[in-house]
This record gives sequence, C-alpha cells and structure tokens, in this order.
Amino acid sequence: MAAEQVRSYLKERGLEDKITVHSETIDTVEHAAQQIGCTEAEIAKTLSFMVDEKPIIVVMAGDARVNSSKFKAVFHTKPHMLPRDQVNDLIGHEPGGVCPFAVKEGVPIWLDVSMKRFEVVHPAGGNEFVSVALTICELEQAVDAAGWCDICKGWEE
Repeated sequence: MAAEQVRSYLKERGLEDKITVHSETIDTVEHAAQQIGCTEAEIAKTLSFMVDEKPIIVVMAGDARVNSSKFKAVFHTKPHMLPRDQVNDLIGHEPGGVCPFAVKEGVPIWLDVSMKRFEVVHPAGGNEFVSVALTICELEQAVDAAGWCDICKGWEE
C-alpha cells in the first residue's frame, strides 16, 4: 500500500520515472547498494526520531551515523529513534521501506548535509523492494524539506 502511495506522490511531482522495483530486498543500506549498484554512501537512509513528543524524519547518506551532540544542538534533545512498532503508525511506512515521500501530514522532513557530496542519492520508495533515484535538487523539492541539518558523523571525507 505505501509503495502505491509513494508512486502516486512522485507522479504528482513528475518523478514517477525515478522509481525502480527490485527483485530482492533493499531493507538495509548494504542490501540497497547491492541491488541498485551504487556505494552504500549514496543510499539516502531515512531515520525517524521523536522530538518534543512529535515524530520527525532525517534523511542522510548511507555511511553517516547520527552524532548525539550535533543532533542535540539542532533539535534541543538527545536523539531518540522511534520504536520499530510505532514507525508505521507515526510515519506511514513500515521499517525497511521508510522514505521521505507520502509520509503522514505534519511530519517534518530534514535533509542532512552528508548527502550533498553526491549528484544522485537513492532513498527507499515505500517498501523493502522499491528505491527512487533523485538528484539532490529533486529530493529537496520532492519532500518539501523543513531544511538542511548537520547531525551526522563518520562520513566526512
């Protein structure tokens, strides 16, 4: 169901042709990179956190890890990922297919600067078999991002 919602969402934005359906799972960064044929860093992983008792999404490069002090400097709280069993209810996608498209209304989507070093990134597309290939500009426009943030470590060149 979520993948169809994502397809409709991207079609409205003229980006439906950026979707790829894979025969094997892309539920992890490693699996996604293998199926897509890119580096793990080029996977745009989408993580969901609770901030001020509300869910938010941060999309970051596949090789990036959340830095607690950077996260706290931006969001004024320690990073608390949503419990796996609450992700679908609060975000609108099941774990393994969480993406920044067609999420529940009112969930802000932040883009981490770790992705800016790539021309194209590959977020999931609503389930564990669908990916989307977008330029950074296309991603920014497609998700109506709340903004860019710098909350990650481990990716710096």
